[in-house]
Amino acid sequence: MSVGEEEWARERAWFGQDGAPAPGPLARQFADLTRTLLDATPTVGGVLKLVVGAATSLIPDADLVSITLRDADGTYHTPLETDPIAERLDQVQYDHHEGPCVESARPDGPAVGWSQDLARDPRWPAFGPAAARHGYQSVLATALLPDARPPRLSGALNIYSRTPGAFDARAIDIALLLATHASLALSHTQSVASAELEAAHLRTAVDSRDVIGQAKGILMQRRGITADEAFEVLRRASQDLNVKLADLAKALATQHTEVDLPAAGA
Repeated sequence: MSVGEEEWARERAWFGQDGAPAPGPLARQFADLTRTLLDATPTVGGVLKLVVGAATSLIPDADLVSITLRDADGTYHTPLETDPIAERLDQVQYDHHEGPCVESARPDGPAVGWSQDLARDPRWPAFGPAAARHGYQSVLATALLPDARPPRLSGALNIYSRTPGAFDARAIDIALLLATHASLALSHTQSVASAELEAAHLRTAVDSRDVIGQAKGILMQRRGITADEAFEVLRRASQDLNVKLADLAKALATQHTEVDLPAAGA
């Protein structure tokens, strides 16, 4: 047993001494989460799934929960969410470089960011109204720091609510504790995390690049346009249809006889 494990064992024994106050329901749930994260052989996906599930059950009015991770090159992605709408709302923030998810996910960002009235919040003119149009009025994001060493891959735990004025001080405290649990657990599995995230991101990037290239080729052949013009057609259609560019390109590449797109500028 290492020195750190011995210290942790002593701490656990002290908290379990006779005469100590009995923990409340919330404390027991956090203790259970801690034991699960420390006693299991965690993977990146397993850690994030546990924390997302805990946020859903512990935080009142948590209708959607997602995880944002920021890569070394500064790009963001959502590896886990409770509903595709959460990933869509995260992507709006990534695309417009605004919102609590991207702010809290920056290594130098705030520990917590939230809004209780997204439709009227002047800080995020693109993200706020987009979230409100989907029926979500409040948001809470807490910083996630899975790696304290360079390049300091970071992220955020994101929680959306349909309830205006959701997420009081208690909810913020719980979210911060959950983010801390996730950060420590991910640090514990740092070597596995780096390998998994790098491989998953590389696969996603390669697949996306290939399918976008195929879609561009189809448009170039079909319309007699340049590669830049074909990409502009895809980009505009992606924005107009509110569909990820890679997903739109995949649909065109796999169903090119059935799918057509408007010309750039149309």
